[in-house]
Amino acid sequence: MEFINIADQVFIGKKLTLIGGPCMAESMEVCRETAVYLKELCAELDIQYIFKASFDKANRSSGSSVRGPGMKKGLAMLAEIRDSLQLPVLTDIHETIEVDPVAEVVDVLQIPAFLCRQTDLLIAAGESGKVVNVKKGQFMAPEDMKGAVEKVRSTGNNRVMLTERGTTFGYHNLVVDMRSLAVMRELGVPVVFDATHSVQLPGGQGNVSGGQRQFIAPLARAAAAVGIDVLFAEVHPNPDMALSDGPNSLSFEEARTVLKEVKAIYELNRSR
Repeated sequence: MEFINIADQVFIGKKLTLIGGPCMAESMEVCRETAVYLKELCAELDIQYIFKASFDKANRSSGSSVRGPGMKKGLAMLAEIRDSLQLPVLTDIHETIEVDPVAEVVDVLQIPAFLCRQTDLLIAAGESGKVVNVKKGQFMAPEDMKGAVEKVRSTGNNRVMLTERGTTFGYHNLVVDMRSLAVMRELGVPVVFDATHSVQLPGGQGNVSGGQRQFIAPLARAAAAVGIDVLFAEVHPNPDMALSDGPNSLSFEEARTVLKEVKAIYELNRSR
């Protein structure tokens, strides 16, 4: 597997990478505070860093839930983070019409889990030439993600990654089968473990999703032991006040602990 070059700053596969930031780009203040903290933390721990935040959370439990600042304002916020802090950035896309304007700003286009089979979206993302991170659907077997990879690669774009984020198991619960990381790596792509969405309880609080933050660290350690290239984690200055995914987001100090533990296991794996 070749390294994936992102903005000449991050080389996926060369060393551990974090994709991290608030679930939603809820304000410039929250985005900047989180990006500054994680950039400094990753520099301290010798981890590569990509900032993430969503301008639109199109898949919410309730139609009345806050969705984000929208594409125009959200992309302006992401561009400010990218330019002022010299960081590569990632965000979600949901429709083909979003691909071109979003690709002008971000370095990585992310396909949400529920859209991982959307052929037109995957092809449009591939045609952008950007790195494409496809989240494995909660309803998908890991080997079946071969189709998603092939759709992106059919455009001539081989810069694709796959993310494990848990599988639906009964109501309001997700379970991570760590074998999926090994299976998806056999497709010849870097693998990402989404440690925070994997502990989400979809719709678990009625009109909003819940989460089990206490299980983020053990799952992240387990994924690192199996073998990952990238850790994905939603991080917020005050998770209990976050406008989206607070119950399954990390505080700054929790992020520090998880990253230190994951880095140690990652390096042990590399030494083998």
